[in-house]
Amino acid sequence: MTYCLGIHVRQGVLLAADSRTNAGVDYISSYRKLFDYSVPGDRTLILCTSGNLSITQSVLHSLERDLIVNAEINLHSLPTMYDIARYIGNCIRNLQEVDRPWLQKDKIDFQCSFLLGGQVKGEEPQLYLIYSQGNCIRSTPETPFLQIGETKYGKPILDRTLTYESAIEDVAKYALLSIDSTMRSNLSVGPPVNLIMYHTDSFQIGHKARFYAGDPYLIKMRKHWEVALREAAAGMPPIEWNLAAVPDGPDLTDISEP
Repeated sequence: MTYCLGIHVRQGVLLAADSRTNAGVDYISSYRKLFDYSVPGDRTLILCTSGNLSITQSVLHSLERDLIVNAEINLHSLPTMYDIARYIGNCIRNLQEVDRPWLQKDKIDFQCSFLLGGQVKGEEPQLYLIYSQGNCIRSTPETPFLQIGETKYGKPILDRTLTYESAIEDVAKYALLSIDSTMRSNLSVGPPVNLIMYHTDSFQIGHKARFYAGDPYLIKMRKHWEVALREAAAGMPPIEWNLAAVPDGPDLTDISEP
């Protein structure tokens, strides 16, 4: 399992991902899931991957091969972010058509998904989620983040903190908190955590970070967040107990007449 996150706000785009692909009592493996295919001055393209590792690696290999041989259609030749998202989706479809029968035969999950974020010159920044079936959706100001992988533990933080007008520097903190909260609750998500932050219309990656287990900032952030949560919870107004206290016994109000 994995957890990847893309956020698009007015000031830019941020993508983040953990690196764990398998976890067990005596076996843990890590692979990078965040990739930069940008062309400074022309386009910024950041990809996150989740799902069947053989499929996602094959898709990345296909994208890189098209760049190497300068294929007519590749990440650097397509004119819009939507075209790039559809191109990646077609690569997913084509590879799954080849591998799906054999994976299904052994009951191996062949599903995968991608996040694509960035900006092509002449357009505004955009963020897409590309599904295993090859279709895609785009983030909106009302829904400024997209997730793939183990999403449920990190979503509440984003729901309560993030808006389209959030400062991009704060967005990086929210993203790291979201991933750290997921790692805290699910062993299948783990470090190192990679972040890439892009500022609107800069057409170059300005900030990258990688946080390993035991990273001083990660530990400091985690302790700060846990203390703040406890203090906030303890400082909430007292509960208003709004039912009259009665002796224990059956509640006859819910018994239906025969």
